[in-house]
Amino acid sequence: MKVVGVIPARYGSTRFPGKPLALIHGKPMIQHVYEQVVKSEQLNTVVVATDHEEIKNVVEGFGGQVVMTRTDHETGSDRMAEVTTKVEGDFYVNIQGDEPLIRPELIDELVLAAKESPECVVTAKTPIKNEEDVKNPNVVKVVTNNSGFALYFSRSAVPFNRAKKEITYYKHLGIYGYPKSVITEFVTWPTSSLEAVEVLEQLRLLENGYSIKLVETAFDAVGVDTPEDIEKVESILGGKQHD
Repeated sequence: MKVVGVIPARYGSTRFPGKPLALIHGKPMIQHVYEQVVKSEQLNTVVVATDHEEIKNVVEGFGGQVVMTRTDHETGSDRMAEVTTKVEGDFYVNIQGDEPLIRPELIDELVLAAKESPECVVTAKTPIKNEEDVKNPNVVKVVTNNSGFALYFSRSAVPFNRAKKEITYYKHLGIYGYPKSVITEFVTWPTSSLEAVEVLEQLRLLENGYSIKLVETAFDAVGVDTPEDIEKVESILGGKQHD
């Protein structure tokens, strides 16, 4: 199974224009992400998918591989589907371009799970450690069945703890692995009803009867959504290079 890692990098952002090029300890964020991703032992190829010449030039400048995509894509999944027409592979992993602390071990866990279930979409979850994240609609929660497949994703606290029992809530991490046949079909479907309500793209898969396998991991995601988040990431890195 040839596995391709795809890092969507869009220049336009309402809250943070030019985000992929924002400097973290003097290095563009997209370079931090790329250098982490290429440490994965399970990816055969890693590409940055962008619609912007400046991002292309920066990535090629540090030796990265770039695929230019259309400017009218609404989601990273749409951009990744275009990549499947330009980069040969069997399985494609969508890795967030705004998570400079992404761990290659998480990518490897996801790909290994995909090799056990090559027909499934695979993504990841991690236990939520504080109550505020449970209540936060920007932190997506997921519940799974006994075999580790998704039952539902929600911005609400699911399951609702009416019995007041001790329970572990799980945060959904925004890393996805798709068989080529699934991602190319997925982007042709219309927005589903639950997807429209929750504004969660993955619900379109569940509503159309596709299985989503969840890998449980101890690694959490630290995303950069605003310029202020740069300081948070720099503080975590502590002026040091990645492990």
